[in-house]
Amino acid sequence: MITTVEVGLGDRAYRVLIGGGLLDAAGEHIAPLLKRGRVAVVSDETVWALHGARLTQGLGRAGVTAIPILVPPGEGSKSFGMLARLSDDLLALSLDRGDMIVAFGGGVVGDLAGFAAAIYKRGIDFIQIPTTLLAQVDSSVGGKTAIDTARGKNLIGAFHQPRLVLADLDVLSTLTDREMRAGYAEVLKYGLLGDFDFFQWLEINAAQVLAREPEALARAVARSVEMKAQIVAEDERESGRRALLNLGHTFGHALEAETGYGHELLHGEGVAIGMAQAFRFSARQGLCPQQDAERAQAAIATAGLPTQMRQAPGGPFSVQALLSHMAQDKKAEGGRLTFILARALGEAFVAKEVEAAAVRDFLIEDGASQDEAAA
Repeated sequence: MITTVEVGLGDRAYRVLIGGGLLDAAGEHIAPLLKRGRVAVVSDETVWALHGARLTQGLGRAGVTAIPILVPPGEGSKSFGMLARLSDDLLALSLDRGDMIVAFGGGVVGDLAGFAAAIYKRGIDFIQIPTTLLAQVDSSVGGKTAIDTARGKNLIGAFHQPRLVLADLDVLSTLTDREMRAGYAEVLKYGLLGDFDFFQWLEINAAQVLAREPEALARAVARSVEMKAQIVAEDERESGRRALLNLGHTFGHALEAETGYGHELLHGEGVAIGMAQAFRFSARQGLCPQQDAERAQAAIATAGLPTQMRQAPGGPFSVQALLSHMAQDKKAEGGRLTFILARALGEAFVAKEVEAAAVRDFLIEDGASQDEAAA
C-alpha cells in the first residue's frame, strides 16, 4: 500500500509517496516529470552498492537511463570541496535546466545533491529518494539543502524544493539498528513538538517501529511526513512555525560540532540528547512540568537513544565551546540565542532572546565543564 502526502506549496506543490516497492516502480513516477529519458543520480558508494541495481532497473522499465555520480559516505561529503566536485561532474554531463537530478541516499546525499541542484545553472529540478529513516521523515521533505563548514552545520545552503519524494520503506531493511534508532529520534520529535496522541502511540509502539514491523513503520513515517508537510506549507522559509522542527537541534548541533560531525555521534543521537536537554531546560526554567520532561526523556531512552551529554564521545565538553556553537545557530538573531522549548508534551514553542547566562548555568549543571578563564 502506498500513502501519498502532498506538500502544499501552490505551483511548487509536490507529492511524497510512502510504501514498499517504490524503487522498482521509480520509472513510472519519475518519467512523466522528465523532458528526456535520463537522470543524474547522486548517491554514496554504500547506498549504490546496496540499491543501485534496483533503482537502475526500476527507471529502465520506463525507458529512463540512470547516470550515477557517487560520493563517499558520511557527513564529510557535505563540504565545499565535494560540492565543487559534484558541480563539475554535473557540468560534464551537459545537463540543462530541463534535466533532473535524483538524490538517492540519506540526509548527507539529499542535502548535498539538493544544494548542487539549487545552484547548478541557477537552479535545476531534483527528486529525493531517501534511503534512511531519518531522511524519509525529515531531511528529504521541505526543501532545506546545505553543506557544513568548520564553523557549524548546514550554515551554507538554500531552500530548494524537490519535485517528488519517493520513500521506499523496503530499503530500511539494510540499515543497522543504530541507524534506525538515530532516525527514530526524528520520528519521536514530531510527537514531542506538536502531537501528543502520536507521542503516546510511539510510547506503546516504539519497539515495533524499530523492528521495522511494516504496519507500525508505515504509520510512523506517514504521520511524521504529514506533520512536516503541514508545517512547511504554512512556513516554507522558517520565519515562524517551521522553527519548531528544530526541537533539540540547537543543543544537538553543538554536540555534533564538538565531536567533529563524524560517526562517533550520529545526527539523530545528537538530536536525541538535545531534545532531552530542551525538556530538562524547559522544566528548569519553570516552563513545563518536571514529569513531562522525565516522560520525554524516558521515551528517548526506551528507544535505546542517549539522553545525556556524558553519553556522547569526547566529553566533558567545554561550556564556552558549546555556547559558541549555539551562537552560530541559524535561528540566532542579533547575537541572542533562540531555542525550541516546551510547555508540555506535544506543545513546543519558539523561545527567542534566551539568556545566555541561563543556558550556561544549565549546561554546567547538565555536565559541561566550566572554563578556567570564566570560573
